[in-house]
Amino acid sequence: MTDIAEGTPVIKPSSTEHPLYEQVVDACRTVYDPEIPVNIYDLGLVYTIDINDQNEVEVLMTLTAPGCPVAGEMPGWVAEAIEPLPGVKHVNVGMTFDPPWGMEMMSDEARLELGFM
Repeated sequence: MTDIAEGTPVIKPSSTEHPLYEQVVDACRTVYDPEIPVNIYDLGLVYTIDINDQNEVEVLMTLTAPGCPVAGEMPGWVAEAIEPLPGVKHVNVGMTFDPPWGMEMMSDEARLELGFM
């Protein structure tokens, strides 16, 4: 078990103040898990969108389950959705299963869409 300082977020915060942030989020919303009719952003699969001063985008995401059949393809789909955005210099998409995804990570829109509300 790793020691995490109290108050340290488990998921690194996103660069919400960066001018490209909303466009990157919108691009993530064009990518869907093939088994669930909701985009990956509203499903809560995108943990962090980190954009540096050189407009290089780092995305940390997860999947609904480690054995997801598109595990090898999903990062590429996300990168392909973000790379064409004007101003984006480079995209790197990483995967993690820590913390594991849970239904509580879904947006209200996703819960409504899937009948959980």
